Amino acid sequence: MVTLRRAPQYERKGPKLDPYQVVIRPLITEKATHLSERHNAYTFEVNPLATKTEIKEAVEALFPVKVLDVRTQNRRGKMRRYRLKSGRMRDWKKAIVSLHEQYRIDFY
Repeated sequence: MVTLRRAPQYERKGPKLDPYQVVIRPLITEKATHLSERHNAYTFEVNPLATKTEIKEAVEALFPVKVLDVRTQNRRGKMRRYRLKSGRMRDWKKAIVSLHEQYRIDFY
């Protein structure tokens, strides 16, 4: 659960992010659909600079819901090839947001 009981020891370096800058897009995959139907948890691609507290505040600002828990993953970009050149896709951050049982988000 993301609740702060004390004041943070340090101020976050970097720019102040708006809710639309924190949540980039929802992830609609088979696994994400399973999580949303059975566990009321939704997945989003988020800004790599965003913290769990900022993600919670952004989701509550963008959608009329109450967030219980936020889990994050820093995903490494995959290796890709085009003919003889090899490169990498960009790294990105994924957030799994659990909602209170009486709230739902409809993406479609």
